[in-house]
Amino acid sequence: MQTDPASLDPEERLNKFYALASAALGILSLCGGLIVPAFGTILGILGIILGVLGRRSENKRSATVGIALSVIGLLTAMIYSILLYIASS
Repeated sequence: MQTDPASLDPEERLNKFYALASAALGILSLCGGLIVPAFGTILGILGIILGVLGRRSENKRSATVGIALSVIGLLTAMIYSILLYIASS
């Protein structure tokens, strides 16, 4: 049964937004980490923070997915930046 978003209390609505934003930032950090590693790192860290905040909502699954994607994106950006540093030396 779907709930009407307008009927949710503001805190629950904000927590759901954090969970969805974490998933979106996780996907962007995966892509951005391969283009500009610093961009992917920043997005990954923001995704992790929002995912932790989003875990307080009823929608814990999307927050967990967002945290996982953000961690993978963060690791991808860090490994790619190390590889770029080694290649330029």
